[in-house]
Amino acid sequence: MPETCLAIKVDVDTDRGTRVGVPRLLDLFDEFGIKATFLFSLGPDNTGRAIRRIFRPGFFQKVARTSIVSIYGLRTLLNGVLWPGPHIGRRNETILRAARDRGHEAGIHCYDHIRWQDGLAHMSRAEVYAEFDKARREFERIYGEPAQTAGAAGWQANALSLAAYDDAGLLYASDTRGTHAFFPRANGSVFKTLQIPTTLPTLDELLGRPEHPEERLVEQYLSWLRPGQLNALTTHAEIEGMIKIDLFSALLAQAQKQNVRFVRLDDLAREHLRERDRIPVSELIQGEVDGRSGTLAVQKAA
Repeated sequence: MPETCLAIKVDVDTDRGTRVGVPRLLDLFDEFGIKATFLFSLGPDNTGRAIRRIFRPGFFQKVARTSIVSIYGLRTLLNGVLWPGPHIGRRNETILRAARDRGHEAGIHCYDHIRWQDGLAHMSRAEVYAEFDKARREFERIYGEPAQTAGAAGWQANALSLAAYDDAGLLYASDTRGTHAFFPRANGSVFKTLQIPTTLPTLDELLGRPEHPEERLVEQYLSWLRPGQLNALTTHAEIEGMIKIDLFSALLAQAQKQNVRFVRLDDLAREHLRERDRIPVSELIQGEVDGRSGTLAVQKAA
């Protein structure tokens, strides 16, 4: 029977998530002997500016389900509004280095999370390149080497961001929701940076929904894993690393009992790229995902 593997990607959105959630996750992963992929927000934490999302369909339902204040904390929700957002990279570079030093993959989530997630669709080519270049420079300052991967804030990607990735020479990226690794096509162009999509629903998309009772979420996640196929779970330092760390710990424990093997995304990328000619091309489209407000980059079904 094919082996069941699970890749865990940790999106780190905020200063608080970096300071509190990341160290907790590093300790938890050490406890289980798991290596993961951490993608960091590297510039100012302007989380408070997300208030503009109130006009998105589904936003209020998500707020009601997930208790945004308990996840992010009141101070974080005021960053960039009542006071300047703290610079995550400069304030937390020791923590960022610790993730790599403890055997995890480190990559770029974004420079300014809110600017990318809420603004990419309206940016010019020059603006997209400038924003991504700021993240690349901050990553190189902290780690002393270029980033090999990026996974966009809010799964926001388009032809301009894909071109920026190609020009940066990334090994792979993880910007999309989908089912299998692919080369993305957008606006009629095929891009050369491999995409490894998130295949599983995120915890914040499930919390508070009667059809997904919290006491059964571990069981549900395990039932969604497919032997011999891509299983990629995006977690958040602010959720799995903080208010839901006990639930996440239970998931890891039960997965190990079922002989699930944990892998880093870069290892999966290298494995796929050894047979580059066999990697399919898929259309990258803007679509909706159950439990999440707004549109995001989705791998179009064949």
